[in-house]
Amino acid sequence: MTDDEQRIRTLVEQWAAAVHAGDMDGVMADHAEDIVMFDVPPPQAGVRGIDAYRDSWPPFFRWQAQGAVFEIVSLEVTAGTDVAFAHALLRCATPQDLAENPDNRLRLTLGLRKERDRWVVAHEHHSFPLAIEN
Repeated sequence: MTDDEQRIRTLVEQWAAAVHAGDMDGVMADHAEDIVMFDVPPPQAGVRGIDAYRDSWPPFFRWQAQGAVFEIVSLEVTAGTDVAFAHALLRCATPQDLAENPDNRLRLTLGLRKERDRWVVAHEHHSFPLAIEN
């Protein structure tokens, strides 16, 4: 693993810990001013800009305060000279949801770029697989 890949891995792990703790400053750290996020809840067109990104988190924190978990299960990082991406699977659910569907995972994809010699998240995408009954 390269130094940049390790830095990005640490960035993502710290972000996930901040999300789980409801730590807004930690969630906001290392995100680009022009971030674009596609999230599970609306808006369908995504969230654009750091202020809109910040505003999207309080409803999630309220939901999570009911006992939900948010933890990385697997994380892969690929880094170039000035751009990188990471993808992860996370457990993101209430205990009841996990009891009913223990294998369900939140999918996370991040696009990062290097700004002033530090990595920032420029694109963030969260999704759950669509459960299709056969």
